[in-house]
Amino acid sequence: MNEDKEKWILLAVLSLIWGSSFILIKKSLEHFSPYQVGALRVLIAGIILMPVAISKYKKFPKHHLKWLLLAAFTGNFIPMFLFPIAETEVSSSIAGIINSMMPIFVIIVGALVWKFHTTKKQIIGTLISFAGVCLLAFGGQEGTEFKLFPIVLLLLATLCYALSTTTVKSKLMEVSSTVLSAFVFSYILFLPSLVALTFTGFFSGFSFTKDTMLGLMFVSLLSVFGTGLAMMMNYRLLKVSTPLFASTVTLLMPIVAIIWGILDGEKLSFLQFAGAGIILAGLIFLRTKSDKK
Repeated sequence: MNEDKEKWILLAVLSLIWGSSFILIKKSLEHFSPYQVGALRVLIAGIILMPVAISKYKKFPKHHLKWLLLAAFTGNFIPMFLFPIAETEVSSSIAGIINSMMPIFVIIVGALVWKFHTTKKQIIGTLISFAGVCLLAFGGQEGTEFKLFPIVLLLLATLCYALSTTTVKSKLMEVSSTVLSAFVFSYILFLPSLVALTFTGFFSGFSFTKDTMLGLMFVSLLSVFGTGLAMMMNYRLLKVSTPLFASTVTLLMPIVAIIWGILDGEKLSFLQFAGAGIILAGLIFLRTKSDKK
């Protein structure tokens, strides 16, 4: 398969998987605390990928350890806690929409940290989408309380994703997608997630009840597909495309997230739908072809 066709297939599949992650987080929160959901998500992925990490241990990129640590914690640890915490106060639909800001952060981080080329059109698109985020944040249903804190957490998580994506593209492309995912979850994040889960009291209060098993099912689906498999595919997408193209998976994710949210009984106000539309319009604008460098 040629790389151009492969990147579009990866984009579509990732949109479906990650777009469904927000409703799985919401369902997991019905059974566990936000910190338990985040820690379990990382820990389960580490356990599943452990055989790969052990069999490929000689390929561990020791000379790039600092970049591996940066990519791991910003892309696969910190956001795993920020999203569940935020979703205790906002809907899964809004979480998916806010996450669509990632291309904007990729442009900002890429320009400031890695000196990626940024065009005037991309800056304008960034400002358009930022206006949409403001409308989304302040346009809640009449009578509902405006909550800035969860919006800030979601934006911070999206910024972390952008930092991780640009780091991988700039410093870790020599490592295969599968091996990179295995190292991240099994070697780098396994112990921190285990410690975090222990401090939440998960093990001391664990019991084999129907409620607990149902919660573990949702978290396991989130971990296996939305974390382990999706990160492999994302790393592969970065190999065959650019960070900006890879980040545009978030253009399609909100559509999936909103569909799941509506099916689950969530509602968005007219202003929030308008804000979501403005965010997507800005992202589409910055993705259109501009003058070549």
